[in-house]
Amino acid sequence: MRFEPLGLAGGFVVHLAWNRDERGGFVRLFDAETFRAHGLPSEFPQTSLSATKTAGTVRGLHFQRAPHGEVKLVRCIRGALFDVAVDLRPGSQTFRQWRAVTLREGDALAVLIPEGCAHGFQTLTDGTEVLYHISAPYAAEHADGVRFDDPAFGIAWPMAVTVVSARDKAWKLIGER
Repeated sequence: MRFEPLGLAGGFVVHLAWNRDERGGFVRLFDAETFRAHGLPSEFPQTSLSATKTAGTVRGLHFQRAPHGEVKLVRCIRGALFDVAVDLRPGSQTFRQWRAVTLREGDALAVLIPEGCAHGFQTLTDGTEVLYHISAPYAAEHADGVRFDDPAFGIAWPMAVTVVSARDKAWKLIGER
């Protein structure tokens, strides 16, 4: 595994190493010892799968408030997505900035979203599936979000937005918090 800084403190693009032969391939998606050696979270007590039917769908921007903040390790296992992290940490040098990585099925990439950052994505193909390893169990009373179209962030979604849940449309703008 190789860790490339995402441009938000504590965030990384994780380059995975495929081992391929005539049968196909094998890749280690996560290795606790390697993550610990890089000073990164090495326990992910929750793993979730998101399946999205339609290209252009936006999910997010989600996070959990303290004391249930979470780190997410995100990988595309079917289709493709434009994966976004927004820094919501007031003391951070990159506060209110966003970074994005395109993840595709079969590539050797994952994104580590640090605690204190909101996470969302736009699907680039129909039938996209996303696998998440999450460092904290879901705590509904601490679930929160910010609007995907908040002008304070200015996220340049790569496609016209086709579907957004009512919940995600209802999040407050960052200036309303």
